[in-house]
Amino acid sequence: MGEIKPDILQRALQREKAARKQAEGILEDKSRELYNVAQELKTVNEQLESVLAKKSSELQGMFHNLVDAYVLMKVNGDILEMNDAAKELFGYDPKNEKLNVISLIHKEDINYAMDSFQELVTEGFFTDYVARAVTKDNGVRIVHINGSVIKDKNNEVIAAQGIVRDITSQIEAQQLKEELLRNLEQSNKELNDFAHVVSHDLKSPLRSMNALITWLKEDYEDKLDEGAMKSFDSLLNKIEKMDHMIDGILSYSSIDRNEKEKQKVNLNKIVSDILEMIFIPETFSVNIHDMLPLVMGDKFRFQQLFQNIISNAIKYNDKEKGVLDIKCREIGDFWEFTLADNGPGIPKAYHRKIFEIFQTAQDKTKSTGIGLSIVKKIVNMYGGEVQVSSEENKGTTFLFTLKKTSK
Repeated sequence: MGEIKPDILQRALQREKAARKQAEGILEDKSRELYNVAQELKTVNEQLESVLAKKSSELQGMFHNLVDAYVLMKVNGDILEMNDAAKELFGYDPKNEKLNVISLIHKEDINYAMDSFQELVTEGFFTDYVARAVTKDNGVRIVHINGSVIKDKNNEVIAAQGIVRDITSQIEAQQLKEELLRNLEQSNKELNDFAHVVSHDLKSPLRSMNALITWLKEDYEDKLDEGAMKSFDSLLNKIEKMDHMIDGILSYSSIDRNEKEKQKVNLNKIVSDILEMIFIPETFSVNIHDMLPLVMGDKFRFQQLFQNIISNAIKYNDKEKGVLDIKCREIGDFWEFTLADNGPGIPKAYHRKIFEIFQTAQDKTKSTGIGLSIVKKIVNMYGGEVQVSSEENKGTTFLFTLKKTSK
């Protein structure tokens, strides 16, 4: 081999030196980038640890402060943890004693519980599970449970958790309510039957008395003086009032039980029919100022409602020219009706009493004291309220509302 020239060797060394310097620069840049990435990762890791600690603290707080009971268990049913509400409900602390969920289930509900647990494992959750739980100190309780499974990173089920609510009081209250409703329904039926029996038993002697007095008046008309005839007339009036009172009691006692299927009722037609049916003196006028609405309900009840107020306004009016003004307006979810007359008025002391059965502010020989109590009962049944405003000798205004219905 020939001898390497010094200048060639020098150039090779320079190239190697430049390449090494370039490599060192690249390595330094990469090291700097690696350091920056490591710092960023460290910062992100610190942030994640902070978020994780915060979330863990929040979950721990929720775990302890949850109003409902919370239970965490293994797939085999061994209970791992309970919050304070669960410990109070079941009376156990899994930290102090080994506990399996099977021991908390009422023996008659075991099969149902196993089916529900299978649903939990298969579907990953269940809702609205209701069963009886056997507690340590609180006896048998009825519980409502929503449960879900916990999976690992490989999507394998490793545990299960459930929110447990004690609904014993609600179930007992519902059962009591149903029992009370059954008893009330039975009592109402017995009351209705009793009212009809009493009505028949009372009306029979009234009819006999009416017939007897009428016969006496006819047979002894030439022998009875004016005073005796007036006494017989008074007796007949009292018998008639008693007959009306019995009819009123029957109507009042059955008003909330004899409802027919709800239908659209034209109140204009109802009022018009009433005005044609009852006697209205020529000196009395009824003025309907607004178009009355269609409402849903029982036609007979609405007829009773309006007829009682209209008839009273006519019957007790003491003015030379009697007037009844009927108005209606729409207020939100209600229809508001006012029926105002120019009659004798009602003393303030009777403004509430007149809506109670057998209470009347008018002539007790003419009124049974039942009509306005029926009015109040019907109005309340259709979600409304009724009230009266009146001054003696200046007239009376009845104001009532009926709730609108979409069906």
